[in-house]
Amino acid sequence: MNAVDHMKVYEEKINLRRFDEVEPLISPQAVFWFTDGTHRGIAEIRAAFERTWTTLQNEIYWLEDVEWIGLSDAVASCTYRFCWKAEISGDTFEGRGRGTTVLRTESGQWKIVHEHLGRFPD
Repeated sequence: MNAVDHMKVYEEKINLRRFDEVEPLISPQAVFWFTDGTHRGIAEIRAAFERTWTTLQNEIYWLEDVEWIGLSDAVASCTYRFCWKAEISGDTFEGRGRGTTVLRTESGQWKIVHEHLGRFPD
């Protein structure tokens, strides 16, 4: 699987809402920056995902306008617009933001080493 396919699988696995499906795609040394803070390593990243899934019921998550700004056999980076739609306390909400993901090969497998998701500037 190449880096581009890895991101497509990551997007699909997030929508399963089971971190055990997402974890193999992430490096144990990964650092994720979300709007609620910095999450280092699998345990913290798992906790952040699971908190989000608890809050956002029936969430659908997808990426748009993925742009590969660096792509080699060993490292890759892309920017994109992330989108979501979910129920919160019975009401439907949707949102968008911008993201950056950095990947590298580890033992012949692509892994996400950094993800930064944030709001669009005002």
